[in-house]
Amino acid sequence: MQILPGPLGRPIRLAVFLSGGGRTLVNLVDCIGRGELDAEIAVVVSDRDGVAGIDRAAEAELTTSLLVRRDFDSAAAWSEAAFAVCRDAKVDLVVLAGFLSLVVVPDDFQLRVVNIHPSLIPAFCGQGFYGHHVHEAAIERGVRVSGCTVHLVDNEYDHGPILLQRVVPVQTGDTAEDLAARVFEAECEAYPEAIQLLAEGGLQLSGGRLTTD
Repeated sequence: MQILPGPLGRPIRLAVFLSGGGRTLVNLVDCIGRGELDAEIAVVVSDRDGVAGIDRAAEAELTTSLLVRRDFDSAAAWSEAAFAVCRDAKVDLVVLAGFLSLVVVPDDFQLRVVNIHPSLIPAFCGQGFYGHHVHEAAIERGVRVSGCTVHLVDNEYDHGPILLQRVVPVQTGDTAEDLAARVFEAECEAYPEAIQLLAEGGLQLSGGRLTTD
């Protein structure tokens, strides 16, 4: 099965879903501005009000849609509203960027939603593993390396075919904050690279694994 047949011949249109500060959004905006990512952000969707990510989207003059999760009865109802926004904006790919709610992916967006997780999946992932919880668990376990994973999204937390991973060292004496900063640096490179791979096309999904033509 081919993933996002390409190349598209134009910038890939993104929807960015966020729940917090918007640092990943800012990184994508900067990468697009520097010509490192051939994309345009068609819409930013937040499931929480009052977060800095909304302000950062406004500063970048991006279209935003606020769909507060508590206003919806279920993850499915929220997702239905969010993907309707994406259809209206003619989005090619949905990018989860520090997004903390479960997404129910509709049929027309299967294999068109991507996430980045701050560990080497399958380690330290799943429900409850987000932000510093991930890094604290890694340090407590005594692992020597950590990193980040970009994967396509299905209807489970931190699940779906892996697209790209980056490894960073865990150093003696690291705090969760130290490791988080090092992993985020890797994320800033890995996520735009993964999105560009999807935009260029030629990826195949077979047996749960992504491969190139």
